[in-house]
Amino acid sequence: MSRHAFSIKRIADLGIEIVEAESGRHFAKHVHEQYGIGMLIQGAQRSSSGRGQVEATAGDLISVNPAEVHDGMPIGDVRRWHMLYFDPAIIATQFTEITADTGFAWHEFAYPVLTRPYAAERFSALYSALTKPLTHPMHLALEEHLLLLLELFVDRPIPASSLLGSAASKAQNMIDDDPLAELSLAKLANEAGLSRFQLVRAFSRLTGLTPHAYVVQKRVHLAKRLISKGVALAEASYASGFSDQSHMTRHFVRSFGFSPGLYARRCS
Repeated sequence: MSRHAFSIKRIADLGIEIVEAESGRHFAKHVHEQYGIGMLIQGAQRSSSGRGQVEATAGDLISVNPAEVHDGMPIGDVRRWHMLYFDPAIIATQFTEITADTGFAWHEFAYPVLTRPYAAERFSALYSALTKPLTHPMHLALEEHLLLLLELFVDRPIPASSLLGSAASKAQNMIDDDPLAELSLAKLANEAGLSRFQLVRAFSRLTGLTPHAYVVQKRVHLAKRLISKGVALAEASYASGFSDQSHMTRHFVRSFGFSPGLYARRCS
């Protein structure tokens, strides 16, 4: 008998359910009340969808719209997947922002399967952020990851205005003025006079980083300066806005290639 296991967690205040599944079963035709986006982690599957029959293999994204009739069966033996289900109001709000400058309204995921590596990266970033303790910087990252992921499920071009850079610079200045502040994407967007989606795209073009990544860089450089002055690692972590020393260490190593402990020893 093939393996069949599910793990489910609901984050009520975000309107999101996280599902990790492994199964060799064939699921009969059914519907969900929520929007769903997932990724095949292992194996492959064939399913019907609102756009016909599709197949997905490991690394592909899969999606389902509310009330969309679909089924699922493994190709081979067992397949394993991660799934995120969103309350409809959550996705409706994001789609309204994403398509605000396009002249059309969008209410559904256009692709039941996405095979682009960039899409898998975006989903993995969102999934990772959701499965970690939510600090203020992580809330900022969550909003960014979700908007950038949902953009990929719209099958019409979304124009990127070159005139938004000066507006995005207002958000950049807001971060520069106080990189330790508890800034949300909504607060930064309001400062820039843009929607959250416009801000993420314009800010990325302006700086080469999303707002969250920019905040992390400002904080990791602050930590480096404090360590160079002899501040203890744990103290430097909190003083530079990280939740704990291990959080700082991860970003420090990613940025510089060496640990804060090694840097502290070389500065002493």
